[in-house]
Amino acid sequence: MTQSSAELPDEPDIFRISPLIRITLLSLYAALTTPLPFLSEATKSPIPANWLWVGIGAGAIVLFAALSERVITDDREIQVTYPKWVPKFVRQGWQLPWADVKALKPRSTGQGGLVYYFVSHQGQGYLLPMRVAGFARLVRTVQAKTGIDTTDVKPLSQPWMYLILLTFTLILFAIDAWTIWTATTLAS
Repeated sequence: MTQSSAELPDEPDIFRISPLIRITLLSLYAALTTPLPFLSEATKSPIPANWLWVGIGAGAIVLFAALSERVITDDREIQVTYPKWVPKFVRQGWQLPWADVKALKPRSTGQGGLVYYFVSHQGQGYLLPMRVAGFARLVRTVQAKTGIDTTDVKPLSQPWMYLILLTFTLILFAIDAWTIWTATTLAS
């Protein structure tokens, strides 16, 4: 006997960190760190350039892991997960059944923005991920599954903010190229 379409469970929705945010933050990391080994060689620093490359590579992996966060929603719960290759000590996810959501509370940040926390019936708080692609759809899902009014919930930062940061990062890459060229010219 087959189930009717009304009885079938919803397919899970997967929300990933916005590609604009991922590209911007990874590029900024690269722009800030790439000149360091070249400057280390040019200034005869006691820290070998190879060690800096290893540290930069390890930092890039940790940043990539943090930016691999996924939010998964289905008809039972919302959960924040990371790929299996990300160690638990780097980032831990969480899951919260929709039935356990008591409220969605705003909290101000140190920079004057607002973040939102799910508050469970047990009083625990769970940060609503706000940098995912499809944030408006995620918020509509939260409202549909919990009955909480989410009309005032807006993303923490707007895409134009990351576009400005990406623009300045590209300018920084041009300065990096000049810095690396100067450092390698002085070193030789």
